[in-house]
Amino acid sequence: MMNWSPCVPASRLPGVSPDSLNTGLDGLNAMAAARGLVSGGGKPLRFVAPPDDGAIYELRIRDSGEVATRPGSTHDLLNARAWLDFPHTKAALNRLHCAELEKQHGTQRSPLRDALTLFDESGLIVACDRPELVSLLRGFKWKPLFWQHRAEVRQAMRFEVLGHALAEKLHAPYKGITAHALVLALSAAVPREKLDQYAAAALALLANTRDLAPLPVLGIPGWTPDSENPVYYDDTTQFRGGRR
Repeated sequence: MMNWSPCVPASRLPGVSPDSLNTGLDGLNAMAAARGLVSGGGKPLRFVAPPDDGAIYELRIRDSGEVATRPGSTHDLLNARAWLDFPHTKAALNRLHCAELEKQHGTQRSPLRDALTLFDESGLIVACDRPELVSLLRGFKWKPLFWQHRAEVRQAMRFEVLGHALAEKLHAPYKGITAHALVLALSAAVPREKLDQYAAAALALLANTRDLAPLPVLGIPGWTPDSENPVYYDDTTQFRGGRR
């Protein structure tokens, strides 16, 4: 059984509750069917043990609805939970991945595929309708954002974990975990279903990894007790200045 670290709010991680992470394939498939989940190709979604037939992972999902899910794998289970929480976004990722795969020549990945993979694995959805806060985030102004504007961040910024690799890291947090954020000009109070729909639509504008904003997630107020001290944000090994 998994026990989420108390320093990371479980409400921001894929899955409706920590206990839901113990659900097997049958339980996941029951929830997927109840919610009408479909792949990027519109096929009913099912989580299955990985078949040994050499099919490409993303194309299998699109064409058959089958998501290869290794029994007992935390990584794969968190991917399943991301599908349940953000079905439109995950379906859009699947559809865009497959479109890029079918255009690809040889093994060279396109800049868009790199961005899609990065977001799928380490993605964070940020909803914020305060341009001054978004400007601080994009400008790598971590202490002004997370300390000097701490109250505003708590009120006006919403951070939702989509990436299953990111969620897995947050299960056992360590210094320097960096998410790659898709920032949406939305109220922090937007319902998750609407947030999911807007994120899915925004992926159509993604071109490369530079369209995603690096974000040191343990700087988010409330995500670790260490961040209650302003000196915490002076550690430039974690809170780095970035590209200009």
